[in-house]
Amino acid sequence: MKRVGARAASFGANRHPAAADWDVLSGLLAYGSDRNIALWDPLVFLNPARVIGIAYCVDRMKRGIAGSADKTIRIWKNQRGLSKVFQEVSSLEGHASSVNCLCAIPQQELVVSGSADGTLKVWRLNLLQEGFGAILVQNIQVGPQLLPLALASSDFGIGGDSILTAAGTNGIVQVYTAGYGARFQLQATLAGHHSWVRGLAITKEKDQPDSDILLASASQDKYIRLWRLYRVESLTDNSLRMKSSLLTSLSNKSHRLQTSHGTYALTLEALLLGHEDWIYTVQWRRKEGCLQLLSASADNSLAIWQVEEDSGIWVCSTRLGEISSQKGSTTATGSSGGFWIGLWSPDGDSVVSLGKTGSWRLWHYDSVSDHWTPISGISGHICSITGIAWARGGGYLLSTGLDQTTRLHAPWRRQGSSFWHEFARPQIHGYDLNCIDSVGRSQFISGADEKALRVFDEPKRIAEVLQKSCGIPQPSDLGMPEVADIPVLGLSNKTVERLEDSSLLGDRGLHQRDDSGATPAISAKTLALEVPPLEDDLARHTLWPEREKLYGHGYEISAVAANSEGTIVATACKASSLEHAVVRLYDTKDWHEIKPVLTAHSLTVTCLRFSRDDRYLMSVGRDRQWAIFEKDDGEEHLYRLRTQNTRGHSRMILSASWAPLEVGSIFATAGRDKAVKLWNLLSFSKGHSSNFTTNLQLTTPVTAIDFYPRLLDGALLLALGMESGEVAIHTFGIPHLALQKTFKFDNEYAISHDPD
Repeated sequence: MKRVGARAASFGANRHPAAADWDVLSGLLAYGSDRNIALWDPLVFLNPARVIGIAYCVDRMKRGIAGSADKTIRIWKNQRGLSKVFQEVSSLEGHASSVNCLCAIPQQELVVSGSADGTLKVWRLNLLQEGFGAILVQNIQVGPQLLPLALASSDFGIGGDSILTAAGTNGIVQVYTAGYGARFQLQATLAGHHSWVRGLAITKEKDQPDSDILLASASQDKYIRLWRLYRVESLTDNSLRMKSSLLTSLSNKSHRLQTSHGTYALTLEALLLGHEDWIYTVQWRRKEGCLQLLSASADNSLAIWQVEEDSGIWVCSTRLGEISSQKGSTTATGSSGGFWIGLWSPDGDSVVSLGKTGSWRLWHYDSVSDHWTPISGISGHICSITGIAWARGGGYLLSTGLDQTTRLHAPWRRQGSSFWHEFARPQIHGYDLNCIDSVGRSQFISGADEKALRVFDEPKRIAEVLQKSCGIPQPSDLGMPEVADIPVLGLSNKTVERLEDSSLLGDRGLHQRDDSGATPAISAKTLALEVPPLEDDLARHTLWPEREKLYGHGYEISAVAANSEGTIVATACKASSLEHAVVRLYDTKDWHEIKPVLTAHSLTVTCLRFSRDDRYLMSVGRDRQWAIFEKDDGEEHLYRLRTQNTRGHSRMILSASWAPLEVGSIFATAGRDKAVKLWNLLSFSKGHSSNFTTNLQLTTPVTAIDFYPRLLDGALLLALGMESGEVAIHTFGIPHLALQKTFKFDNEYAISHDPD
């Protein structure tokens, strides 16, 4: 093995209206993912994202500018010759609370940051120093009633003057102006919204230096207000451009702005009604002389607004998103929470939105058919991932986490290449999910905070999709269920019939639910086989039916493991006493519990692993010890305690793994004491103690380990995942298990996370 690299990446996006931006110059969309930044090229569909750093949004000055909840602002610079690789060059400190919004003013080389400390800070980028630092040039106190949530800026087009707008928690929009190199001065406060203002967007009405300026403000009151800024002759000029008596009644005041190069009036232009819930973001675009406004709302829709030619009235010309009878009904549908972000592509022919599930939705405009077509975006977990498991045979990867979902990732094979994508969301739960393992070729088991485990079967429809799009052979099980659905207010995925033609549903429609809350049927044509599922399909039509619930534990499930034959499942739960720190076994033939329970620990068991020949079962826990249970020769499914080490590590043990069978009964353990230990389990007699072989001391706690199932070049390969986010692979020689080589992933693949 000469090289280690990443094949694919999956990052869910932060649900924050300012947590993304689509760069005009590079075409890259940058978005926040926990404390990381991911870069995605939406116009090169299904290109894997790349981790860049810690932050929220990016400006359009060939540098990434990002603010974070850690009170800092960080600047990244594009590395020469590598258009998609950025390097952090500066970190700005000064805010006393999280940075909520950023705004770039390119013509003056300024960046404005808004923080929950109730201030705006104006930073001037220093291009003369190699570090591309910035200096604080102005501090604007806008609180305590106003905590800034949105910023927008533009130039007046004359004399280098700039306009800056800020809004937030009091429904007021503040308007500032500044000449080139001068300080910003508050000129007006725009009232009218009745709740928080979440989005601002400003643009010139026409592509001319003396054009009027339009400002859009979006609020939680479900309205968008458009404001017009235009030049007047003097402060006493009362000629206002009112288009109707309605606008006269809405606008009680004409605001006057004085700049170093002229006088301007600011009036209400229009009030846009149409969204049914909070509006998070607005963004302008001009193409072929037509000015359009894109808005994203918690009502699960994007709206495109433009002026109607005949009447001159602003109307909604296009609406994209979820428009169905299920909208907002349950968390299982993926509807609740709406769209947090809406962005135009640099060419204006595509739009993206971020939803509740952390997934990006993408639409592309076809000018020939005058139609917006949905295209597969990218997706990922939005909370910590607590467990992963390869399918038996390695065709796909299952992941589960604290966002209460289980996701299936597989390679989409197209034109000789493969791109990893989320192909199913088998489980959408109401509890945080803690662990997962594959039981057979078409079955998995997961454990959650509900004290029970659930077993799921792969439906025939998903197997067909995986075979067609990913080349994964379809299981030969003739008894596979067709499809599944989850009832409203329910937690169990139920098997439902599948119709061959959606027209058989009659007038109720494809997604209509019956009185029991379950979907009566799903069309056979619901999922396309040529491309990965869209986000709507993932959230609604890729569930796996639930086969069984396993009870017995008294607290939240902490670990689960299935043996290689898929005949036995071992489980454990969180515990603080001997009574609950037990391992329970279940027979997968009829899912009955195998008695007696296995006892060895006094605190929570954190990891369970069967040996590759199923002879041994290993458990490790928070009590710093590991235990080995051996299969009873007389009872096929009965395991008995073989040996244990009560002082295996000096702190809790978090993970363990068995080495390949070629080297005998060798296993590894890893813990919070920053150590990885290799052990040799001697097999000459029962009741023996195991021999400590190798101790690998690291600089950070190790949270996950796994052996490659075969020898490679005569050596053992052990993968390590650290609490710092780093991933490394270590090789050990045979037979003495001496460390040979260490392969570390590049820093760009070291995932930063919140230790809390």
